[in-house]
Amino acid sequence: MNRNKRIISALLCSVFFFMLLGLPGISAEKELYINGIDADYPPHAYIDEQGNPAGFDVEALDWIAEEMGFEVTHQPTAWDGIVSSLLAKKIDMVFSGMSITEERKEKVNFTMPYWSIDQAISVRNDSDLNAIEIFMGDYTVGTQRGCTAAMWIEDNLINQDLFPKDSLKLYEGFSLAVQDLLNGRVDAAMMDDVMVEDAIRKGMDIKVIGTIKTGEEYGVAVRKEDTELLELLNEGINRIMNSPKWDELKAKYFQAQ
Repeated sequence: MNRNKRIISALLCSVFFFMLLGLPGISAEKELYINGIDADYPPHAYIDEQGNPAGFDVEALDWIAEEMGFEVTHQPTAWDGIVSSLLAKKIDMVFSGMSITEERKEKVNFTMPYWSIDQAISVRNDSDLNAIEIFMGDYTVGTQRGCTAAMWIEDNLINQDLFPKDSLKLYEGFSLAVQDLLNGRVDAAMMDDVMVEDAIRKGMDIKVIGTIKTGEEYGVAVRKEDTELLELLNEGINRIMNSPKWDELKAKYFQAQ
C-alpha cells in the first residue's frame, strides 16, 4: 500500500511539473549559444558607444534567437583566429559578416547565404590614383588581417608576383586601415564594399575608385558536427528574411541617415 502511494505521488509530481512548464513566466531553460563577432566590422557587427555589441548581424541573430527559442550572447573575437576559436568550442557560431569560401568550408559548415558583397578599393578624396595604378605602381594597400580582401590580394597578385608582399599592410580591423589611409601611411584601403560604404556614410574623407566583383556571400559558420544548430539557424534566417524585420534592419544599417 505504501509503495503504491509513493508511485502515485511521484506520478502526480511529474504531472504537476509539466503543468508548471506551460504556465506564463515558467519555462524550461533555453539553450545558450555564444556568437563570435568582429568588434570592428560596421555595419554588420561592432561595439557601440555604450560598450555593447551592435550591428545588423547582431540584431538579426537576437531576433532569430527569440523566434527560435534559444539564448545568445555576442563575444568579440580576433578575426584572424575566429575559426580556430569556433573549432576550439570557445564560441558556437560566427554570425558576423563571414564570407563563404572553399577554404573555410573545409573546416566549418555554413548556413544558407544571407548577404552578398564585392571588394571595394578606396583612397583619400584628394587622391588622383585609380585602381590600376594602385596595384601596378609603387603604392601600399591596407586591409584587415584574415579577411577575404587580404586573401584576394595574396592569391591573385602577391602569389602571382604582380604585387610586392611588403606593399600589403594588415591591420586588426578595417577602421585602423582607414585611419592610416587618412594619415597618409598607406595609399589605399580595400575591404568588403559594405564596410567602405558605411565609412563614407559616416563622413570619412575617402572615396571608392574601383570594385572587384568577387560575388561573395555571407553565411553563419558552425562546427561540422553541430547539425541541429545549423538547421535551427537556417530556419531562423529564412524566417527573418521573409519578415518585416529584415527590411527594418536594412533601412537602419544600410541607408544614408
